[in-house]
Formats: sequence, C-alpha cells, structure tokens
Amino acid sequence: MEGMLNILKPPGMTSHDVVDFIRKIYNIRKVGHTGTLDPDAAGILPVCVGNATKFVSYLLEQDKRYRFEITFGFTTDTLDKSGKIVKGGPVRILREEELRQVLNEFKGKIKQIPPMYSAKKIKGKKLYEYAREGKTIDIPPIEVTIYDIELVEYEPPYRVLIDVKCSKGTYVRALVRDICEKLNMPGYMSMLIRTEVGAFKIEDAYTLEEIREKKVLLQPIDKFIELPSVQLNKMEAEKILKGQFIQNRYPIETSLLKLYDNNGKFLGIGILERNKIRPKRLL
Repeated sequence: MEGMLNILKPPGMTSHDVVDFIRKIYNIRKVGHTGTLDPDAAGILPVCVGNATKFVSYLLEQDKRYRFEITFGFTTDTLDKSGKIVKGGPVRILREEELRQVLNEFKGKIKQIPPMYSAKKIKGKKLYEYAREGKTIDIPPIEVTIYDIELVEYEPPYRVLIDVKCSKGTYVRALVRDICEKLNMPGYMSMLIRTEVGAFKIEDAYTLEEIREKKVLLQPIDKFIELPSVQLNKMEAEKILKGQFIQNRYPIETSLLKLYDNNGKFLGIGILERNKIRPKRLL
C-alpha cells in the first residue's frame, strides 16, 4: 500500500494527530505528512502512505497558499488566538488603499524572524521550548519569498482577510506580526486556512470522516511531485533500478526529474549530473 492523501485538516488537531488517525484507518505504520499545520489552523495536509514516505522531502519544497485573518486590538505571545494577551492598543479605521500598499511592501524576497512559539530549531532546541522555559534568545532572520499577497475583505475597524502565496518556510504568524507593525496597530492571527500545497488543492481535499468511511482512494505519489519527467527504455530502466547511471539523451536542463519505465510506471526521482542521470530516490 502506497500513495498520497489530500486531507482537509480540521482545527483542533495537530498534524501528528492526523498521521496517527491515518495509521489506524489503514493499519500501516509508514505514514508521514509534508508540512506541519498549527493545531488552530485548518486546510490542506498532504499525507504520504507506505513507500510514498520516501518522497516527503521533495513535497516539502513546494510553494503554498493560505487565507488568513488578522484581528486588531491586541497581540498575543504566540501571535495567534491560542496565546496569552501581551499587548493592547487603539484601533483606527484603515483605508483599503493603505492596506493594499502595506501588503505590497511584503512582495518578493523578504527577511522574517520566526515566531518564538514555533518548532524552528536554534542550537538544537525548538524555539517553543525556550519560550516555555521563559528564556529569550536571539533568532536570526530567514529569507522567504512572498509571490503574491492580496486583500480579500476588510471589516472596519477590527478584521481583515488576506490571501498569500509563499515559499516553503514562511511563517504566516510572523507575516501577521510584521503587517501589524507596519500599520502601527496591535493584532493577531485569528484564523488560518492552507488552501494549496503545490499540486494539492483544497477543493480536492477529503475530510477525516470521508477517509474513515473509506470513500477515498490513495493517489499516486508522482502526480504531486512537480518535476519534469522522462520515460526510459527497458535497458535504461533496468540500469536505474540497479543503482547505475545512464547517459542523458533527453532535452532537460533541471537537475531533478521523475523517471518512468518503458511501460509508464513511476520508478522514482533521478538527478542529472555531467550529462548523466543517476537514481536519487527510487520507489
């Protein structure tokens, strides 16, 4: 048994809770998700089952889309609704033009400091562990890319709804913190939905209830790996499966590619080096 599940994670569950749920339903230990969602968040959680877990690292590289809500008036230590209030302040009515102008300032490559309550590791320890111990620590900024960020709805003066497409590693809670700082108003992330992860779309996601009733079929892993593909002849496929390299005779330039045998069966991922293709990760 192997394949992918496009799961609609409900709020109130951890990503690990969902993995445990799938293990019990399918009676299999080899299950892994491809990018943590906070317990309060909802939306797409791609889950690999069986040998598909070999390709988790490639799915982690994919871009993501989120819809999130900012509520103005106070901020919390976790930057979302689950935290303790640490600061309050006055709220003013914003012009939508001002909001859009501030959002546009975040487009492109930006530096952001991960939230203190996050699983980001510093000196071998997760940041939330430092936070729970009451310790402060210097957190180096990370570079992420905001491909698009749009105002969806503004309900003056307290609520704004925003869509964002971003690179892997982006902390939406940190984005909320920085937007509020630009607007000079306290606020927190009151809602987060992940709507897209690479080729995974929220409209195609299944609820846990649908999975429990076994109305969901496992999808092939290669369907969601966004890499160019080549179909090998029989001799090339045999060499690749033996861990050997083959000469590149295909019009490709990217270093990573999906490999298929002469019957169209997915073999795994290859890497192009010096005009030779060798196996990188086989199914």
